Amino acid sequence: MAETYAVEMRGITKTFGSVVANHDIDLDLRRGEILALLGENGSGKTTLMNMLSGIYAPDAGSILVEGRPVAIKSPEDAKRLGLGMVHQHFKLVDVFSAADNIWMGREKAGFLLKKDRYEQVADMAKRFGFDLDPRKQVRNMSVSEKQTLEIVKVLYYGAKVIILDEPTAVLTVQEIRRLFDVLRRMKEEGHSIIIITHKLNEVMEISDRVAILRKGEHITTVNTAETTEQELTEWMVGRKVDLNIDRPAVEKTRPLLEIRDLTIRNDEGAVAIDRVNFYIRGGEILGVAGIAGCGQKELCEAIAGLRPIDSGLMIHKGDNIVGLSPKEILEKGISMSFIPEDRLGMGLAPSLSIADNMLLKSYADAKGPFVDRKQGRADGENVIRELEVATPSVDTPVRRLSGGNVQKVLLGREIKAGPNVLVTAYPVRGLDINSSYAIYGILNRQKQDGVGILFVGEDLDVMMALCDKIMVLCHGKVMGVVHADKTTKEELGLMMTGALDLTHRYEDKPAGIARDTNIPRRSGGDGPAGAGPAGKGGGVRCAFMWSSGTAVPGGSSFCSTFWPWPWLWPSAAACCWLWGSALWNTTTACSPWAWWATRSPIRPLRTI
Repeated sequence: MAETYAVEMRGITKTFGSVVANHDIDLDLRRGEILALLGENGSGKTTLMNMLSGIYAPDAGSILVEGRPVAIKSPEDAKRLGLGMVHQHFKLVDVFSAADNIWMGREKAGFLLKKDRYEQVADMAKRFGFDLDPRKQVRNMSVSEKQTLEIVKVLYYGAKVIILDEPTAVLTVQEIRRLFDVLRRMKEEGHSIIIITHKLNEVMEISDRVAILRKGEHITTVNTAETTEQELTEWMVGRKVDLNIDRPAVEKTRPLLEIRDLTIRNDEGAVAIDRVNFYIRGGEILGVAGIAGCGQKELCEAIAGLRPIDSGLMIHKGDNIVGLSPKEILEKGISMSFIPEDRLGMGLAPSLSIADNMLLKSYADAKGPFVDRKQGRADGENVIRELEVATPSVDTPVRRLSGGNVQKVLLGREIKAGPNVLVTAYPVRGLDINSSYAIYGILNRQKQDGVGILFVGEDLDVMMALCDKIMVLCHGKVMGVVHADKTTKEELGLMMTGALDLTHRYEDKPAGIARDTNIPRRSGGDGPAGAGPAGKGGGVRCAFMWSSGTAVPGGSSFCSTFWPWPWLWPSAAACCWLWGSALWNTTTACSPWAWWATRSPIRPLRTI
């Protein structure tokens, strides 16, 4: 007796103009199995699943559900057939609660009291082992909570076939483990699951079978237990791929960017980065590891000039750039580029062409009222050629490109500016193996050209192979900076959870400040930024700061005189206030002001 599949797709073809997204694809999904759908960016995975979920209609071919031919013309048709898709970009209303997001698409939803809705949603979540508060608004949810809500939503409407598009792209290791436990429970209850992913280790862990697409065609479907990551990669790419990541040895230059005592708040006003200190040298990749939400996003945005800073210094080649906008940073001749986590929302204008996106950093410099697009087209064509961007033309809107090609366009534009500091957040998130390794190669070439790179990532194996050093954040605080080739995943994991603090370990000579700086040196020369009066390296930190948090010019040597004598601090504070940047560095100079300082009602400074 022939097996009845949960879903069968036969001869599916879909085109968009001259681009063939899917060509004559046959795919089947068994009852109670987890099928991984694997392929490079642009191979047609999401397009194929969008036809199964009713977003697109196939140009040719047929779809069978439980052995019966069906016509899926809309998401409502898919819902009635028990097909549900959780998209990579969530389809939720931020101001609604979890329960209201589930119920807003239900007919006659208003006849059921909210209390009953909350109870029903809570029962559904509990049944599958989800932790979900049905009363919580979406805007207050974490990424994992939003994903949980999307899954509960499709389950609530009776979906027996669940499609997950890159479900682990923004989850922590712990959250991925919890998700996989839930998926296994769903499988045991008879649900059939399709996972679109690029992470081969997750494919090997969670799936029963793997279907591989390449350039819009179905290459093969194999049992997971009978294949390897290397074999899957070769099928996916069409050639043998070296899975080793290079870390070229480059002579390090002086610090290009130094962060001192940086404090930043998030959008809710809470402290996201708490008195962080580190530096980046030319020819070095500094990785930043941490559980999602530990301040990585805020740190990158602050360095790029996109987020206000509570206190601290950001010193770029001798200049403090705190408070400068991205435009002001460029006008000062400071060459720095930022590759944000949100490629289309923050990095690029999705509706504009590749050529026009190339002009976004330079159009304001155009002479006259009209923008000359010739340079943008030339730059776009160079990026397409050098980075092998798959696109019909330079006039294609970037929203029509695959994730990997979008990232290449963004990287190409920022690198074209010739930065000496490159800040990049999750540059390979959601990218296939081939695209990821292309990005690693681009970053290594920048490193060899003397660029200092801040690399925020989530894959510890990649960070240990690619980066020279890794800084670990936990709840906005630095747990330590370690050499990538001298640490382990276990050690990094402990630091990420706060169980291990290595901030006391200084294996390298700390950065110091370049000789041409406009910022005062640390007393003692080499004490790490943020060291106290008895800090490592013998450095003495100024006890007095301006109300903005900026160090008093000349204050290191000045305050080192006063630090052992607390009764003289008022005198020192008065001198700092009165003399400003023209400080005298002896007690004698300020002694006449001691009486005034101890009696003045003015308290312009704060002590640290």
